Amino acid sequence: MDITTTTQEGITMLALSGRLDTTTSSDLEHEINSQIDSGNRRILLNFAGTTYISSGGMRVLLATAKKLRTDGDQFGLCCLTADVYKVLKLAGFTSLFSIYPSEGEALVGLR
Repeated sequence: MDITTTTQEGITMLALSGRLDTTTSSDLEHEINSQIDSGNRRILLNFAGTTYISSGGMRVLLATAKKLRTDGDQFGLCCLTADVYKVLKLAGFTSLFSIYPSEGEALVGLR
């Protein structure tokens, strides 16, 4: 998995590419925790390049949502591929996160 981090309009965006599985989920968790530790508490994950998500990846999403609960914190997902959306929906996760169809809509929604 490749993770590209950018910042736009005060939102830290992590573009994910590849498989988010048990092996790679620790890389994502480390990057998210580094951003949070640096004071970046408005985070958007872009799944446009993600082909697969496992329970390990879903655990990282839940852990991040728990960390970003205080006023001013924001956490969103965007550009979910059909396969990733299907897994999140089956697990009941789609109601737990702010999910946006595009990065542009996410930037507006997370303002």
